[in-house]
Formats: sequence, structure tokens, C-alpha cells
Amino acid sequence: MAGQLKEVRNRIKSVQSTQQITKAMKMVSAAKLRRAQDAIIQMRPYAQKLQQLLSNIVSNSSGGGGMALATERPIEKVLFIVITSDRGLAGAFNANVIKLTKATIQEKYSAQSKKGNITIWNIGKKGYEHFLKNNYKADATFKDIFLHLTFENVQAASKAAMKAYEEQQFDVVEIVYSQFKNAGTQKFEVERFLPIPKTASKAARRQISFLIHPARSWLLN
Repeated sequence: MAGQLKEVRNRIKSVQSTQQITKAMKMVSAAKLRRAQDAIIQMRPYAQKLQQLLSNIVSNSSGGGGMALATERPIEKVLFIVITSDRGLAGAFNANVIKLTKATIQEKYSAQSKKGNITIWNIGKKGYEHFLKNNYKADATFKDIFLHLTFENVQAASKAAMKAYEEQQFDVVEIVYSQFKNAGTQKFEVERFLPIPKTASKAARRQISFLIHPARSWLLN
């Protein structure tokens, strides 16, 4: 009996020790999550204004202002950039992104899909594994980007997509991702990346004026 009580006490101590370690890990994770949230929230207004600026420039320029990335052409070949996670245990996070991608293909690009003209660049292993298993054109070039998530690596992926569009490998580029709202809410989006989308409303275009002039040498001195 005494031996059994000692074993129970040891187990209780072991559980208490594990609880302390788990609590410390939870606090560290919460701090990291908060920093990531703050970075996303602070960056979003800049990204939105930059997109609005590009859209208005394209909309107010005849013929897209000669911009290759704004040139619209008949859609034959479509590129999807699908952003998922590298790991599971994320609830319906990955499933919802994949589901939205498939629904968009079915609703908007069914003709291109029947011709085999849908290509998927995967950022994140879960999306790549799913689309490869289901016989899609799944490209693995950027699937491991989260292992070394830097601005330079993301920029490389963006430049590769722009170059492919300019070379007419694709006629449209769509990004499917989860937009962060808060820790419990995600909004799943399909966003046109290329050609640069134009501002739909003429009234909205008239609200913004641009003054564009060549750089002067004295500005650099």
C-alpha cells in the first residue's frame, strides 16, 4: 500500500511539472501570436492603399498605360497561387482554402479546367499534397516557403508569377488565401493578382488625381 501511495504522489508531481511547462509554452506562443497579429494589422492599410493606387493608375491610363502587368487578354491559361499551412491540426483552415479554390475553378474557369489549363502554385505543404493527390497541375517550387519565410523569398515568388504573366504563360493569376480577422475568425478570399485589377467605379476614379513627373538629378543629391 505504501508503495502504491508513493507512486501516486510521484505521478501527481509529474503532472504538476508538465502543467508548469505547458503554461510557460502557452505564454511564449501567445506573445509570438500577438507580435504576428500586430505586424499584420499595421501592414494591411499600407498594402490596401498601394493596391488602390495601382488600380487607379491603371484605370485612368488609356490602354493600361502601356503596363504589361495590366494588359488584359482572352483567358486561356490560369494560375492559382494557393496559400495553406505546412501542418494539420488547424481545424478547417486548409480545407476551406482548398474548397474555395475548387469552387472558383468550377464557377469561373470550368472551360479552362476541361482543357487542362489550370496550374496551381502551392505555398504550404497541405495544399500541395491535396492537389497533387487529386491530379491537378500542382507546382512545388514555392511550397516550402514557410520554412524560410523572408521578404526576399516571398518577393521571388511574386516576381516569378509576374514574369510568367508577362511571357504569356498565364492569362490571369488568382491568389487564394485566408485573411486574418482575429484569433477565432478567418475570411477566405480569392483575389485577382494579375492583370492588375481596375477600379470598377468611375466616381471612385475621379476622386483621386495623380501628378507623375520624371525624377530630377537634383533630387538625388
